[in-house]
Amino acid sequence: MLARRRTSCYRILVGPVSTRIEDLRRERETLLMGVLNVTPDSFFDGGQFDDPHAAARRIDELVQQGADLIDIGAESTRPGAAAIPPGEQIARLEPALRHALQTSVLVSVDTSSPIVARHVLRLGAHLINDVSCLADEDLARACAEHQAPLVIMHARGPAASMTGFSLYPDDGYADVVEDVRREWRSAQERAVRAGMSASDIYFDPGLGFAKNARQSFALLAGLARFRSEGLIVVGPSRKSFIASLDGAPPNERLGGSVAAALLAAARGASIVRVHDVREVRQALRVAAVVERGASFGAAHAG
Repeated sequence: MLARRRTSCYRILVGPVSTRIEDLRRERETLLMGVLNVTPDSFFDGGQFDDPHAAARRIDELVQQGADLIDIGAESTRPGAAAIPPGEQIARLEPALRHALQTSVLVSVDTSSPIVARHVLRLGAHLINDVSCLADEDLARACAEHQAPLVIMHARGPAASMTGFSLYPDDGYADVVEDVRREWRSAQERAVRAGMSASDIYFDPGLGFAKNARQSFALLAGLARFRSEGLIVVGPSRKSFIASLDGAPPNERLGGSVAAALLAAARGASIVRVHDVREVRQALRVAAVVERGASFGAAHAG
C-alpha cells in the first residue's frame, strides 16, 4: 500500500515536532499541509471522504503528491455550521488518523475540543490546528501535556456565528493586520500561561474567518508583518475571498488558490494549508527555480 512506503524525497526525522518541522523547512522552505475533511458538510470537499476507505485513499494521494503534513478535520467550519460533539468528532476522524499515522508525514488534527485533542495526541497525532483563536484554554493545556505544537488561527466567535462567506463589516477592523496581531497575541499569551512553549505556538491569520474579502486580501498582502510572531501557517485554499473577483464556486477556484499560496510563501508562510497539493507543489518548484535560483535538479527532486 502507498501509505506503508516512503513516498517523500526526504529522510524520516525523529525528535520534537517543532524541530522536525524546522528540519523539513530547511529542505523544502515552504511546507504543504494537505487538507482532509472527514465531514458530510465542509464547504469544498464535504461528503467526499467521510467514508474511512475513501479517506485512506485520499491520504495516500496527498502523501504521493508531496504533502509534508496532513490536517484531518471532523467538524465543518463553514458559516453557520453547528458544533460537533467530541465523541462524534473522534468517531469520524479516528480511522483516517490511524491510517495517516502509518505514513511518512506529520499529522495534524483540526479541532477546538480539548477532549478530542487529548484523544488524538494519545493516539500519536503530532499537532493540533485550532480555528477558534483558543476559545478554550484547556486546549493549550492538552497540547502542553503532550509537548505538541498548536496552530492558533485568528477568529472572532465560532463558525455558527458567521453569517456567510466573506461577510464582515468594512469597519470591523481599524487596521486588520494590527487588530489581528493584537487579538492573536492575547490567545498566544493564554496558551503560554497554560504551559505551552511560545515556540510551539504557530500563527494563522484566519483568512475568511470574521473577515470580508477586502480584509482577507489585506492580511495576505501584509503577511510579512507577522514574521515576528514565529512560524506562520496560512490557509487560502478554495476560500470565498477568491470568489469575490469573479464569482467562481469552490470547485473553480484552483487558479486563485495557487496564486494565494505562492503569495503566502513569498511573504513568509512556513506552512500553507491546501486541498490541491500537487498543483501548489509544482508552482512552488517553478518559483524556486526562477526567483531563488534553485537548481533545476533540486527543484525537480523536492
